Amino acid sequence: ILQEKGDHLVFQPVFSYKGFDTRPTDKATIILPDNDKILVIKRNEEAEKEFVEKLQNLHSQFSYHEDTGGLVLKGADVLRNNWFFLFIDAMKEMKVPVFGFEALKNFRFNTARPNTHIHVSSGLDWFDAKVEIEFGEQKVGIADIKKALAGKQSFVQLDDGTLGILPDEWLKKYALLFKVGEGKNDKLRLSKYHLSVIDDLYERRDEEEISFTLDAKYERLREFKNIPETAPPQEVAGILRPYQVAGFQWLNYLNDVGWGGILADDMGLGKTVQALSMIDHFKKTTGGLQSLVICPTTLIYNWQKEVLKFTPSLSCQIHHGNLRTRKHEELMQQNIIVTTYGTLRSDIQMLMKIPFDYIILDESQAIKNPSSKVTKAASLLNAKNRLCMSGTPLQNNTFDIFAQMNFLNPGLLGSMEFFRNEFATPIDKFSDLIQKDHLRKLLYPFILRRTKEQVAKDLPEKTETILFCEMEKEQRQIYDAYRNSYRDKILGSINDVGIDKSQLTILQGLMKLRQICDSPAILNEEDKYPNHSIKLDELTREITENIGEHKALIFSQFLGMLALIKEKLKEQNIKFEYFDGSTTPPERERAIENFQNSEECRVFLISLKAGGVGLNLTAADYVYIVDPWWNPAVEQQAIDRTHRIGQTKNIFAYRMICIDTIEDKILQLQERKRTLAKELIADDSTFVKSLTKADVEYLFS
Repeated sequence: ILQEKGDHLVFQPVFSYKGFDTRPTDKATIILPDNDKILVIKRNEEAEKEFVEKLQNLHSQFSYHEDTGGLVLKGADVLRNNWFFLFIDAMKEMKVPVFGFEALKNFRFNTARPNTHIHVSSGLDWFDAKVEIEFGEQKVGIADIKKALAGKQSFVQLDDGTLGILPDEWLKKYALLFKVGEGKNDKLRLSKYHLSVIDDLYERRDEEEISFTLDAKYERLREFKNIPETAPPQEVAGILRPYQVAGFQWLNYLNDVGWGGILADDMGLGKTVQALSMIDHFKKTTGGLQSLVICPTTLIYNWQKEVLKFTPSLSCQIHHGNLRTRKHEELMQQNIIVTTYGTLRSDIQMLMKIPFDYIILDESQAIKNPSSKVTKAASLLNAKNRLCMSGTPLQNNTFDIFAQMNFLNPGLLGSMEFFRNEFATPIDKFSDLIQKDHLRKLLYPFILRRTKEQVAKDLPEKTETILFCEMEKEQRQIYDAYRNSYRDKILGSINDVGIDKSQLTILQGLMKLRQICDSPAILNEEDKYPNHSIKLDELTREITENIGEHKALIFSQFLGMLALIKEKLKEQNIKFEYFDGSTTPPERERAIENFQNSEECRVFLISLKAGGVGLNLTAADYVYIVDPWWNPAVEQQAIDRTHRIGQTKNIFAYRMICIDTIEDKILQLQERKRTLAKELIADDSTFVKSLTKADVEYLFS
């Protein structure tokens, strides 16, 4: 007999002897009147004990009720792992009737398993699933199932008052279908973005309860498991590495079927060139291209240079700064418009007028907050297709992915409240593996991620990249003032005493401008300047958002800049080690040992001159040269601290250059004097001696 006791269910064994019911705790002998006789029955205690033991062995969480000999189980345990049906089947096998269902209120379970039939058909951009579910003679509607799942219940209320149990295997097969599908009565509708849910059912199409009527478009969508090979544009065909060709083909497939996706490769694996290859292919096959790239301010010039390098046939314009156009017609003349998240927010009324073929969000975690103005602005843009790029699309928690995916494929993850309740909270707070698996099924066609380790065989041992940074207004004003002052002073000195006797002044001017490129705060002046530093901002972003669990070496020639970086890392609670020329040998060895072996210590700050030789830091695979200069040999020594014998990882080295500054001009001057720089110039004084008056005018222009 089943009985309720609070939130527990009592399984009360009852043994019947000649119509007299007895419980395990009753007396061993039964005395019954039998007409004019007295009937004495001795209970079969051995058989009773054997049955109770069999019952008790059905669940490890049974507790014993001392007064009645009943077995007690929590209601949640009754439902877990289909145990209720195991109990019913065991009783049927032992031919033991179960009574008491009618008297139950909270645990009035229907003993029938759900009989399910689903027929899936396809429309233009959606799938319809006709659903029939029965528990014995009781039918149940879609709305009731959705209500039960929304309430985190594994049972559904039936018309006869009983509760239809949704077994674990049923939930595993169908719960996601009901959660993301819209509809009621007997039909669910899913968008094309929910292909992975339909595809999961399609893999079970041989089962009697699932059938399909699908058109040819579905087969085209299913190719995401075996993407067709498409040749990349001729300009990049010989440049792309094998994994980049695969990325190009994946992006091309997404474009063909009208899906948005996230290219989530590790930093340094060339996401930009893959995206450019795809939109270049788009232009060549369609005859036109109107695209918008939105990225952090520090990356706009990197995009421009990558376009010129890899897809020079595409016209490109930067839309940023006070002099940017206010007419959308002018922008529509360009194949690629590169702008920033801040400019998008300011100019959304103009940009939303342009019908884009493609919108690309670089470092798309910038829109992870659904309530932010920039996220709302991005959602207003008009585009045929969309792409996000981020090495870290999920930075802190599961909810980070919602706004990005909603921008790409609206409706895929439901409403914000639904996603938070259904996925984000269960996964992040309770480590719910079932919901994590459901979310993975929804997302995996739309995210492509390759780590450095996965594509190591396709990578060179060392990849060196220039990271261009654009100063903000305050830093630029200080730089321009110093540049103008030293230009007048130096050119006047050259006119008065000649270039040879002006070398000290030239060196001073170069040093001041280089320091300002790092931060005006490190100038050794009586008047102290605030810490306006685009490099510090960009370096912080790189470390917190991009390098993930990798380790990085950060080199600077200026101790003042290293001090600023130290403070910023402390603010961000990032563990680091540090040494410069004043560090004692024992402390230096301790720092190296900790960096090499501690999982928590991810950053090593090193003075460029102090760290040039004698170091073995193979735990790092990212290197940042904060203030590169004329002679690359010194920087190469720094990079080689990690790129040396014993290194098993591929190295990515970044030189940070401020646009339109002394650093940028030196870079261009290097190209003009490459042989001289390589063979003759070893230090700053030698470098200055090699300069002509025309070179000086150019550097300080």
